[in-house]
Amino acid sequence: MSTINLPLNLTVRVHPVVLFQIVDAYERRNNDSERVIGTLLGSTDKGVVEVTNCFCLPHKEHTDQVEAELGYATDLYELNQRVNASENVVGWWATGQEVTNHSSVIHEYYARECTNPIHLTLDTSLTGARMGIKAYVCVSLGVPSGKSGCMFTPINVEVTSYEPEVVGLQLCMKTIGLQTSANRPRTVSPMLDLAQVTEASGKLLTLLGEVLAYVEDVLSEKQQPDNTVGRALLDLIHSVPNMSGDQFAQMFNSNVKDLLMVVTLSQLIKTQLQLNERLTSLTSFLN
Repeated sequence: MSTINLPLNLTVRVHPVVLFQIVDAYERRNNDSERVIGTLLGSTDKGVVEVTNCFCLPHKEHTDQVEAELGYATDLYELNQRVNASENVVGWWATGQEVTNHSSVIHEYYARECTNPIHLTLDTSLTGARMGIKAYVCVSLGVPSGKSGCMFTPINVEVTSYEPEVVGLQLCMKTIGLQTSANRPRTVSPMLDLAQVTEASGKLLTLLGEVLAYVEDVLSEKQQPDNTVGRALLDLIHSVPNMSGDQFAQMFNSNVKDLLMVVTLSQLIKTQLQLNERLTSLTSFLN
């Protein structure tokens, strides 16, 4: 038996916006659709496939064939290229926890769109009270001058996020536990900048308290020291810039002035746009 070697040591990093889009597409599916599929967009670098975007591909699965609107996928990908040219096709996704018989047929199409496409599955049925996520690559198998096939092999997958996405996730987590009612919808609003600084400062003080308690326990021999923790604390101390209180106050005040200037300019632009809109409406009414 001969096997075409593929990079099975790939690591797939999926951003939260991709998972939200897949769940949204699943909730908006047709009543006769058992699962939803779509295209994964992102980049590949040094054995890491980073998935930053995706879109749904309308399709219908029959017993012996799969019908998909490939023209729609091409048009949507070209439109996305105009917005973000760095996002390329890296594979495809499907809802469900298993690889079906039609997966190999769909994978053949994406194999023509990119090199070594990945296949991502998201268990929207919440089997085991959790939304399982898996990633695969397709390995070709066969014998010389004989029949050939393919096998979906699991690869590592993890969820990563940018800093703005972390803020959005933290805001979404605040909706957990809210009781839904007619007078109180299950929604939250973003906090003001000062409130966010206050909350972040409180969390930082809590973490510093835990670190100080650990250091005091080690010094008093109440707890065994950990070399890994010690090196991490040393790196943390070295990362803090060596400056006096006056230098820190000057730097902080300078950054605050820059922030206030940006806020003032944004408010001025907003006022000009509103004024222009009203003048345009008045001119149209007079004409």
